[in-house]
Amino acid sequence: MKIALLGMAQSGKRTLFSVLTGRRAPERRKPDEVTEGQASIRDPRVDTLARIAKPRKVTYAENIFALCPDVDRGSRRDWVEAARRCDLLCWLVRGFESDTVYHPDGMVDALRDRNNLDSEALFADLELVEKRLERIAKEDRGGKTPARMLEEKTLQKLRVALEEGRPARIVALTEPETAAIYSLGLLTLKPFLWLVNTGEDAINAPPPFEDAYVVSCQIEEEIMAIHDADERAAFLDAVGLSAPGIDRVNAAAYKALGLMSFYTIGQDEVRAWTIACGASAPVAGGKVHTDIQRGFIRAEIIAYDDLATAGSEAAAKQQGKMQVRGRDYIMQDGDIAHFLFNV
Repeated sequence: MKIALLGMAQSGKRTLFSVLTGRRAPERRKPDEVTEGQASIRDPRVDTLARIAKPRKVTYAENIFALCPDVDRGSRRDWVEAARRCDLLCWLVRGFESDTVYHPDGMVDALRDRNNLDSEALFADLELVEKRLERIAKEDRGGKTPARMLEEKTLQKLRVALEEGRPARIVALTEPETAAIYSLGLLTLKPFLWLVNTGEDAINAPPPFEDAYVVSCQIEEEIMAIHDADERAAFLDAVGLSAPGIDRVNAAAYKALGLMSFYTIGQDEVRAWTIACGASAPVAGGKVHTDIQRGFIRAEIIAYDDLATAGSEAAAKQQGKMQVRGRDYIMQDGDIAHFLFNV
């Protein structure tokens, strides 16, 4: 899964990308340049399992972030194609004042910027839908196939919504209709995640608009520069935070994508694996190795809370907390799994 990091110039995207991925984005980039990096999801459950199992290796789940070109609200839309290739759009809105860092629209107004960015995504989708409908009209003068007719009907439905300022994701589409237009990568069909980059004085204040997460890129950069665990904890306490904001960002992105984690543990490795909510046990096994899904027999499952309370796998089994599950078992967030298979 890939997450587009989007926003206007001087919103703090490059700093946020760096603290999320540990990778420095170049200060000067080509107008259409995209920089990608992996961000580990700091999961306290993984830390607990590692303390129990004492493995040689610990592997967290990861998000892939794509730092896209600036949204300039002009004729250039270099950011659009990069965003269409992503699964989630993470919008960073500026909420901090500065005497040295300009704002493209003059004054800082997070709600205004959110509305403008929303409009840019709607306009980009409307433009694409209209161009696609024009192409269909030219290509199909000799008659339309059923598939093309379905695509055209779906696009017409979406055009009405977009013209009214409604995003594609709230339009009621059937599965065939969704499949018919899926390859277009409509922006407003994707989930959105809104972040507000604020100053230190407002880090614990409520967000300026609904469904947003507040983060201070400046503070996050300072946190990441502190390598000593005790010093980092003291700094977090001093600024009134219980954990780095980037942990909340990563977790929120995971949730917005409809994902969850299950775990495998052993002396070699404790690892978090990413699956879609509602995935079956064989599908989860396939994440570990394709042979497990192909030759799945059963899964031995211990819920995270049960294992954490018991203190070890052996104790959890003795307490009857391990359950044997078959092919129809739907994985639950936090399951610790051992898979049995034969190929």
